[in-house]
Amino acid sequence: MDLDVNGIKFSYNQIPVLNGMNFCMNYGEVLGILGPNGSGKTTMLKCINRLLTPSQGEILIEGNKVSQMKISEIAKYIGYVPQNVRNDMASPTVFEVVMMGRSPHIAWKPAHTDEDIVWNVLESLNIKDLAASFFDELSSGQTQRVLIARAIAQEAKILLLDEPTSNLDIKYQIEVMNLIKTLSRERMLGVCAIIHDLDLAMNYCDKIILMNDGLPIAFGTPDEVLTASQIKEVYDVEAIIDRTYGKPHVIII
Repeated sequence: MDLDVNGIKFSYNQIPVLNGMNFCMNYGEVLGILGPNGSGKTTMLKCINRLLTPSQGEILIEGNKVSQMKISEIAKYIGYVPQNVRNDMASPTVFEVVMMGRSPHIAWKPAHTDEDIVWNVLESLNIKDLAASFFDELSSGQTQRVLIARAIAQEAKILLLDEPTSNLDIKYQIEVMNLIKTLSRERMLGVCAIIHDLDLAMNYCDKIILMNDGLPIAFGTPDEVLTASQIKEVYDVEAIIDRTYGKPHVIII
């Protein structure tokens, strides 16, 4: 496996948040991380990226222990798109934001090759016309594309996306998920995305890890994980999986 999470435990102020997380992912796959608020999803992403240090367990990328990697080395493997970035970057242009993704590869100042990579990424994500726009003036959908572009410019093999469809209209949710799926396939990226919408997870993810109270409840394909019984166990709601129109649809009843 290209990403292997083994027995990860983590606590905040001695309060357990992750209680033995296990899952794996290959490049070219989209892995959805699902669970109620407070189940430890964001903490899990931060442990993978070593923004937080697990108290127990090990995370491996291509068989290498993340705990033994330098931060600069991790940045060449992992691109992280957190929530609530807009207020942190009020003035840069889109080009400058995407260029930030080149930081792990730049010793002193950007070279022409770095600029070429940024332009190529902007073009491939259809946001080249936004290059001179100010980041804080973008729509929510444009913002997500730019943040994903920054991670792509980093040339990371794994993308960690914390609620990439949060606060987006339905149109832009579908647009972002289509983009994630396309990038995963065409660039052979492993994508770990925290997703709240069960329908999006069902239709766009290759695998799902379903969490509750820091524990892995189920891991596998969407059909294996998002069953009526497991949705009831984790979310405490009754649901049916409707396939009338071809694509599966989770109906809360």
